[in-house]
Order: sequence, then structure tokens, then C-alpha cells
Amino acid sequence: MSQGIIITLILIGIALLAVEVFVIPGFGVSGILGMASLITGIFLVTDSLLEGLLFTVGALTVLGIIIYLSFRLPRTRRLWKRFSLSTRQTAKEGYVAPKPQYELYLGQVGISITQLRPAGTGSFDGVKLDVVTEGGFIGLGTAIKIIGVEGTRIIVREEKK
Repeated sequence: MSQGIIITLILIGIALLAVEVFVIPGFGVSGILGMASLITGIFLVTDSLLEGLLFTVGALTVLGIIIYLSFRLPRTRRLWKRFSLSTRQTAKEGYVAPKPQYELYLGQVGISITQLRPAGTGSFDGVKLDVVTEGGFIGLGTAIKIIGVEGTRIIVREEKK
């Protein structure tokens, strides 16, 4: 095969991986196509399947070592800090995590103090809680019962009298 095609495949692979890393984060189509293009280019350079596998494994091993060292060396650690989020949400700044003690309310009956469509607010023994229905609409002032708690999500159903 022509050297121009092989070089083009490798360059397209590098470009697609760069797009995946810097433009479209995630593991998507451009990342898969980039890896496939690079591996195809490597296999086309070699004379046999075994030699292609050895080159691919060798390249991945060297890449792994380079990435590992880039996290360890102080000079390149600054580069990685540009990509990572270093801010913290602290209580001093006003961030407060919800208290996941809502299992205590399981089975209690209260009143919807907003329309639930399907999310809203309910009052249970004077305590206002954010609740969601099973998917339907519940009007303002309707009796509701807590039927499930999933972490901080409180699921209610209209209480039939």
C-alpha cells in the first residue's frame, strides 16, 4: 500500500483523537474512528499480523508510561491542573448538602402546598419537603402520602379518603 495513504491514516487518527479530547469530550465516534485509523495505519506499516500486534502493544505501553509520568512529574502536573476542577463547595460559602434522613417520613400523610406536576412541595407535620409524584398531576391542597424514598427523592401518591 502507498506510504501516502498510511501517513494520511495516522494523521487522521491523531486529528480525530485530538478532536475527541479537546472539542467533543467523551468516548464517542471520533475517538473510536481515531483509534481505528491509528491502529490500521500501524498494521499497514508492518509486514505481518504478529509484528503489527507487537507494535500496537508497544505503542500503547509507551503511551501508558508517558501518561503515568505526566501525572507524577511536577512540570507536567501543572498542565493537568488546567484540565481539572479545583474549586470546592464548602458550607462556609453557603453550600449545604441535603440531609438524607427522609426515610423517617415514609408512610406519612400530608398536604400538597404547590401543584405537583409531577414535582412540587408538600407539608408533612409542618415540615416542607420537595416531593415528586409517580408521574401524574396532583392539585394544590390535596392529601398526599409518601410511598417511597430514594436518597433525597421523595415519591408521593394522592391519598384516597
